[in-house]
Amino acid sequence: MPPTLSITMGDPAGVGPEIILRAAARLKPRIDAGALRLLIIGHRSALRAAAKVIPNAPDIPETTEDADWPALALLPAGEEHTPIAWGQLSPEGGRFAYLAVEKAVRLALAHRIGAIVTAPLNKEALNKAGYKFAGHTDMLAALTHTPSSVMLLAHGPMRVSHVTTHVALEKVAALITPTRLSRTIDLTLGALRDLGIAKPRLAVAALNPHAGEGGLFGTQDTDVVAPVIADYVARGHDISGPVPGDTVFVKLRAGQYDAVVAMYHDQGHIPVKLLGFDVDPATGTWRALSGVNITLGLPIIRTSVDHGTAFDIAGKGVANEESMIEAIEYAEKLAAHQGA
Repeated sequence: MPPTLSITMGDPAGVGPEIILRAAARLKPRIDAGALRLLIIGHRSALRAAAKVIPNAPDIPETTEDADWPALALLPAGEEHTPIAWGQLSPEGGRFAYLAVEKAVRLALAHRIGAIVTAPLNKEALNKAGYKFAGHTDMLAALTHTPSSVMLLAHGPMRVSHVTTHVALEKVAALITPTRLSRTIDLTLGALRDLGIAKPRLAVAALNPHAGEGGLFGTQDTDVVAPVIADYVARGHDISGPVPGDTVFVKLRAGQYDAVVAMYHDQGHIPVKLLGFDVDPATGTWRALSGVNITLGLPIIRTSVDHGTAFDIAGKGVANEESMIEAIEYAEKLAAHQGA
């Protein structure tokens, strides 16, 4: 029997309930065949309301934490205090977003579930509810007592991990240390192996234009990055770099590497999101959002959709489930390797 994957609903006022139902509907044949088990943790009323706007939404029975869960079930994250309206920021939405993750982490640490897949939350609502976190990553680190983690974005074969993420650009250079870079490389190599790549090929993006151009545009790439890479190569790893940021992602897309280590948030996010957002040329709006956020370095497996709560379209039945499907598939692969 495959491990149960939990899907936390995120903010119930956002598109989380809808993309969960759309994903469950598409995956229902696999669920019915016993190949996939999903435990949705979140807001009962929001899921029921979403079922009214999603065609062919599957019936999802409610369960309890200590029950023998069916292959597809809803576990309420907590007691509902006040109604939640689509697209409306509220402390209640933030409270449920936290409660769902807290419950999922507890189940994961107890080895009752194999991985956590998170739908989007709203940071302002989370903080209004009294939970002072910048988002899922900080919350998961606190709940699992993990000092640091690494973000890996993935869209198909485009996989990009990050040495730094949510820090001001002016502070990035000081954070590119041998210790921090080595930890990012180690976790990225481990994730690639967990995804079934026995001998990962990794590239490290340069921090500066043209990798510093011999020191003309900065010395971090020659003084810090290059020696770390040389050490890994000497130990038999297939790691290239520092590769200039304006070409490294083209090479990744061409299949020359299995992943890239990016130095900062936008350097790594832009190429993945550029490919993951399908834009309608007639209207200038995006038709589909694809891509997965994977948190490395935690004692549990966590994948996530790579988009926000989309309050502006919540409740309209038009939210796209592609990123949720991809996040579930990545969670499956990682959980299967962990259980092997």
